[in-house]
Formats: sequence, C-alpha cells, structure tokens
Amino acid sequence: MEKLNSESQESNENHWITYQGHQGSGVDKHIVLVSGDEEYRSEEALPMLAKILAIRHGFKCTVLFAIDTETGIINPENQTSIPGLHHLETADMMILFTRFRELPDQQMKYIIDYTNQGKPIMGLRTATHAFNYTRNLQSPYAKYDFKNEDFSGGYGRQVLGETWINHHGHHGKESARGIINEEMATHPILQSVQDIWGPSDVYTVNKLTGDAQVLVWGQVLVGMEPSDTPNPDKPKMPLAWIKTYTGDARKTSRVFCTTMGASVDLENEG
Repeated sequence: MEKLNSESQESNENHWITYQGHQGSGVDKHIVLVSGDEEYRSEEALPMLAKILAIRHGFKCTVLFAIDTETGIINPENQTSIPGLHHLETADMMILFTRFRELPDQQMKYIIDYTNQGKPIMGLRTATHAFNYTRNLQSPYAKYDFKNEDFSGGYGRQVLGETWINHHGHHGKESARGIINEEMATHPILQSVQDIWGPSDVYTVNKLTGDAQVLVWGQVLVGMEPSDTPNPDKPKMPLAWIKTYTGDARKTSRVFCTTMGASVDLENEG
C-alpha cells in the first residue's frame, strides 16, 4: 500500500487528523470519522479505516478523537469532549464509533444536525450505545441516550436500528464469524466480500427497527481463532445491516451499521 506523504496527512493543534485522497471514486467527497470509546480502540481503528478510504478510494477523511481537556492528548476515557465536530458541516458521510459519550450541547448539535440532513451514516460496534446522559438530563439531546424510554433506545435504536442489549458471545472468549445473508448476497456493499471474522464477540440484537435488512449474520464461535467451530447453543444474530432514517427535517438518510469494528477486527482482510 502506498505510504502517505506530507501533503496527504494533516494534523493540527485541535487534535484531529485529515487524510487527503487523490485518486478514486471518492475524490471531492469528505468523510468525517468520529471516535471515542474506552474499550475497542476506535482511536486506532478509525485512522486505519480513514487511510484505506483515502489511499484506495480517494476520499478526504477527517478523524476526530476524545481529547483530555487538561492535557490535550487523546484520552478515550474522557466521555465529554470530541473537538472538531464542526467538520460535519462539510461532510458527505459520517462514520460514528463512540461509546457512552455525553458531549456538551454545542458539540452534540453538530452530530444531530448532520443526522437530520439526510446524508449517509455508518455506525460501528458501540455506536449502538453511542451516548449516555447522566450529568445534564435537561439537555435537548438527552433523548439520544441509549436507554431512553420516550425516544426508545436513543440514537442507537432510532437511527442505527438497535441499542445496547448484551453480549451474545462470551466477551473475550468467543469470537464472531460473519455469514452473508443469501437473500442479500448481490448487494453492492457485499461485493468481493468473502471472509468475515473478528475477535470481538457477537452482540445481542433483539429486533431491528424500521426497514432494516440484514446483510450479514453473526455466528458465535467457541474460541478466539477463525478456525474455531460455531457454538451450537447460540443462534445467529444480525451482525451488519442497512436501513433508512428520517429525521426531524423529514430528510431520509441511508444507514449502515455493524456490531463489528474493534481495531483488532481490521486485521482480517475480509
């Protein structure tokens, strides 16, 4: 793979990084990737994904991080600050990989404004429980909390299709094998996809919302190697799906969500 040169990669004092693509179908398109989880290393996964999208497909990719407001360094344990979300104002797509964030209203506004514009959205792994409001329950964005009852399941269930339920596979002991849904095998997203496996476990999905269609089923394996056998006592769960979401502005977004996406999952080429 081509190495990024100094013109392809930018970082700045605000602690986001941009990879500038030059050739491919993504030229002149801007993807903003929002990291911020303390368990699955989204701050590692999203720069890797951004490089692939920039170098192989030509997209301009801006990666945002949870930043410690005192030290100025990347700190996924800080659940209350992701600088650079204003980049969503010029984004053609948002990739969200956060977990239990409670952002200031002025930051959260960028995410929700984007979500209501009818533009594409991708959610990875813990994006099903992207937000958790415990400090400012009067915030106009508190309804996006993953356990909200009035706006059932918050951002995860309403926008992406499901909220956090549980680990279906035994966390850290049972990996995930992706089985392509034969009914969706010709879908463009699955083009050239052959091998889907990751050490992150399968999540429980009770019921996908809206017009969701399952692309890939998640099969629980009895161990942490791709050669391990399926656990016969655990049924398959949706692992990746597509749906639409119509927001407050009555504009409809195309949505892709997968409960895979940990940084170590990217070691498998697919």
